[in-house]
Amino acid sequence: MSLFKITNKLEYIKDSPFKLEKEIQKLTEENLRLVFGLEFVKSEFQINNFRIDTLAFDPEAKAFVIIEYKKDRNFSVIDQGYAYLSLMLNNKADFILEYNECQKSTLKRNDIEWSQSRVIFVAPAFTAYQREAINFKDLPIELWEVKRYENKTVSYRQVQKIGAQESIKTISKQNDTIDKVAKQIKVYTEQEHLDKASDEIRELYEKLKNAILNLDNIEIKPKKLYIAFVSDTNIIDIHIQKKALKMWINLQKGELDDPKNIARDVSSTGHWGNGDYELQADSDNDLEYILSLVKQALKKK
Repeated sequence: MSLFKITNKLEYIKDSPFKLEKEIQKLTEENLRLVFGLEFVKSEFQINNFRIDTLAFDPEAKAFVIIEYKKDRNFSVIDQGYAYLSLMLNNKADFILEYNECQKSTLKRNDIEWSQSRVIFVAPAFTAYQREAINFKDLPIELWEVKRYENKTVSYRQVQKIGAQESIKTISKQNDTIDKVAKQIKVYTEQEHLDKASDEIRELYEKLKNAILNLDNIEIKPKKLYIAFVSDTNIIDIHIQKKALKMWINLQKGELDDPKNIARDVSSTGHWGNGDYELQADSDNDLEYILSLVKQALKKK
């Protein structure tokens, strides 16, 4: 990705490459919540014969995340990623203990969604082979490219899967580690949520989805309980039911202007999704109005 500075004309901004992996690690760990929405747990977490660069926790998914930093390109994202996931699943108590010793809050084994564990590789660039290696629809491994520029600008960009249709399970039988991990870790897809709905609700979801995606550079991230629409942070989370869409607008109590009063204040009750406002729709009668509420969350991010 090229960056340009606007003067009288466009002025090219050169890269300022990282010299050491440690530079990438320090920068990422100091901005973990801003970049990935994660809680920092431990740097250089040592367990058995492995050393994890960064151990983090995803409060939304209630799952641990392992982050590894790479300067060289000679590594297998699949082999290393699944080796780390296997390490975690076989040593759950150690990960919980490390979290409890490093954080102010306390986790119990049942507080954690182990099926939502994942590995993130962060590097200045990935090879075509590594990019192709992640092209499975249910792979719990993410690749993120980080670049630094001479004007003290840094970008983090996730490498997207292109047309991923195959499941990692198609090759898991050839590798015991992948097979064992694949049985415990679940990566959810948009289609799995849609399978629960009637034809009418699927159509309603598609209309709303397309309208939201037209608002901004928004990414869809299917979770266990809902589908998140993310632009830096979650804007709206949608739980697809058989006969309705249940939604949560990511605004705090008192921030939503809702003259029709269709959103319910759930700030003092337990609920899925992000934000303090919940609403439900079973037709497109209020579609434009719901979109106006989403726009408020988008402006607030």
